[in-house]
Amino acid sequence: MKHPSNSTHQITYDAVFQHPIARNLAWRDVVSMLAALDGASQEEHGGTLKVMRNGRALVLHQPIRKNVTDVQELMNLRRFLEQSEAAEPRPTPAGAQLLVVIDHRLARVYQAEVHGSIPKRIIPYDRNGFGRHLHYVQDDSNGQRKPEIKSFYEAVAKTLQDAGQILLFGSGTGASSAMEQLHTALRRDHPALADRVVGCVVVDEQHQSEDQLLAEARRFYENLPKQPHKAEEQQ
Repeated sequence: MKHPSNSTHQITYDAVFQHPIARNLAWRDVVSMLAALDGASQEEHGGTLKVMRNGRALVLHQPIRKNVTDVQELMNLRRFLEQSEAAEPRPTPAGAQLLVVIDHRLARVYQAEVHGSIPKRIIPYDRNGFGRHLHYVQDDSNGQRKPEIKSFYEAVAKTLQDAGQILLFGSGTGASSAMEQLHTALRRDHPALADRVVGCVVVDEQHQSEDQLLAEARRFYENLPKQPHKAEEQQ
């Protein structure tokens, strides 16, 4: 198991990447989630927890109270989860139907045909290590939008290389929409990938579970016109 195996662990996993930073993340839930990750081993000594996974190490200190509230500890935990996953990437089957659920905080890439698909998570890079999310900001001096972090959209594009079809889900429209910014970046920098985008759908992802998002994606794909097979095209 490379990712959380049950809903409780998944909720804890998602809370680690929550923005604003979660203040009700129970220490025991964090320990349980880390123990459930594939390839992870733990050692506890004197209130210190050391976790090893795929060549990456994490040291956490048990909080005085029941919740993990130290910002630096949470940032360290985020990096560990990201980097230990990246150490053993999961290939995307060639020709797969993919779903990208994206906002300025993170992108989740699912294989839409697979029920219960576990997403690849792409977190916007912040070299200062503070708020690992993208901001939609207006320059107070001239009202112009500041450029997005290009490396974020490049990282998303990299995960889509083997996709047969790509469906984008996001919230908002126009310049404030990370979904539309991604689509623009694909058209500009990866036109072959942009040609595989079959739809951009505005969703209320904050109030939909992953199962609901995947079900909506499957319905979308099922209603697409069927593409002719190559043999039929040659006739």
